[in-house]
Order: sequence, then structure tokens, then C-alpha cells
Amino acid sequence: MAATDPQAGGVIAGDRVQAASRYLQGLQQRIADAVEAVEGEGGACFLSDAWRKEPGEKLQGQGITKILEGGRVFERAGCGFSHVRGPQLPPSATQHRPELAGAPFEAMGVSLVFHPRNPHVPTVHMNVRMIAAGHAGQVPTCWFGGGMDLTPFYPVEEDAQHFHRSCRDALAPFGDGLYPRFKTWCDEYFYLKHRDEQRGIGGIFFDDFAELGHEQSFAMLQSVGDAFLSAYLPIVERRQDTAYGERERAFQLYRRGRYVEFNLVWDRGTHFGLQSGGRTESILLSMPPLASWSYQRQDPEGSPEDELLRRYLVRREWL
Repeated sequence: MAATDPQAGGVIAGDRVQAASRYLQGLQQRIADAVEAVEGEGGACFLSDAWRKEPGEKLQGQGITKILEGGRVFERAGCGFSHVRGPQLPPSATQHRPELAGAPFEAMGVSLVFHPRNPHVPTVHMNVRMIAAGHAGQVPTCWFGGGMDLTPFYPVEEDAQHFHRSCRDALAPFGDGLYPRFKTWCDEYFYLKHRDEQRGIGGIFFDDFAELGHEQSFAMLQSVGDAFLSAYLPIVERRQDTAYGERERAFQLYRRGRYVEFNLVWDRGTHFGLQSGGRTESILLSMPPLASWSYQRQDPEGSPEDELLRRYLVRREWL
């Protein structure tokens, strides 16, 4: 169990924190290896950028940012691991835990966003994380968060069903009610309020989660992280060689603009990282390499682009 240091007033790593850190670093490496295998022999590889926050900075800790750019399949793929400690939880992390306002904390996680080159391959996001926080003299509180969601531009019903089925199956061992609950949470979270529009077709999302006890809550987190590759890579394999032209590419860049808007305006993870003094380049690795905006774009009724908005960027049951 993590414990507080009465001299420093901070959270120090214990067995639980170390176990989570080992799992997350291993998950990051497994995902990077799988993506490089998709890129193929001679394809793009991840640049591995190890970094450290030194004493005297707002945060202390370390991480590894893995970034692949200009690949055959992935135009940009970022997968970051971080394990940081700070003297005070930022406001974005204490809105549901006011008793921890101002408490020192440790936060660790793996976060990824993949932007494929082919517009027929969906963009994907996945994040799994643990936070431990507590005031001096208290046993720290640990909780978990994360999930995964899919953002297609030219969606296929089969792909949406496969992705949601994988999410459901990852949660099934921990309770039948978790998938519908986390699916609804995802729909509500990945929503662009200023446009009254869903970001994508959703998936699952959870935060401030510890209700199963530490061991089972951590096991659930691992099940979600372990399910990512089987949820996403079969879709990549089915769609990566689909023919496309300038029209599809232009629409992909336009829809990526919505992705940027959500991440910068609404995403709590982005706000947490920037408010707590995190590493800016790592926080913003989710940004696409190219995006565009169009003033009052109108797609013809019945077109594939219109179908995305009418049939897929709505809250619906996929299973």
C-alpha cells in the first residue's frame, strides 16, 4: 500500500504503486510492438523518448513517450507512459473528492491516440491510469480511470459492433452492469457540447473508480488495457487497404479538427496534465499531424459523409 511521508508530506511508492507502474510499462511496450508489426518490415518504428522531471519543477517523476510518424499505416501514433508525483492535486482531479483538495499525489498511466493514414481506418484512443493521493498522516486513497473509444470517418457497422463487443467482454468478469454503465459514461464524456455532437461511436469510459476494492479494481483496469489490441487491430487489418481519394482525405482532415477541439476544450486528461505542470509535448501527443476546419460545411444528404453524422455520431446501442 502506498503511504505518506510525514517529513515531505507526499505520497511515496509502495507495492501497489510499483505493481501498477510495472504493468503499465509492459502494456506500452506490447502495444508499440504490435503497431510496428502492422507497419511491416522496413516500416516506420516508434521513437522512444525517455524523460524525467527533476526536483525543483512543479512535478517530479519520469516517463517514456513513444511516437511514430509518417508510417505506411499510421500517419501519427503516440503512446505515452508517465509516473509523476506532485505536491497538490489540481482542481480537475478533486471535483468529486473534495476531501483530497490540496493533497500530494502520484499519478501514472498509459495514454495513446493513433491517427491512421487511410480515412477508412478509424482513429482510436485508449487510456488506463491510477492515482494515489492523501494528506500527510493519512493512508492514501487510490483510484483508477480510463477506457477506449473509436472515432471513424467512414464507419462500418461490423467494426462498431466488434469494438463494443470487445469492451463488453473485457468488463464482463467484473459485473454485468459495468459495460452499459461505462458505455453511457463514454457517450456523455466524449461529446462536443459546443457542437451538440458526439466525437465518435464511443466505447467505454470510467473515472474515480475503486468500488471493487483495490485488487479487483486494478484487475479490471488490466483487463481493459489488455483488450485494446484485439478490439482495434482487426479493424485496421480489414480497412487499411481500402481505396480512397482526395474527397475522403479532405473529409478525414475536417473531422480531425473536431478531435482537436474536444481534446483542447473538454478533455479532463489534457486539463489535468497542463494544470499540474506535466510535460506539454507528451500531453499533446494526441494531436493529429494535419487537421482542417471549414466554415459551415454542408455534405449532400445521403452521402457517406452525411451518414456519419446522422447514423453514427449519435448515442445508440451497438450490440
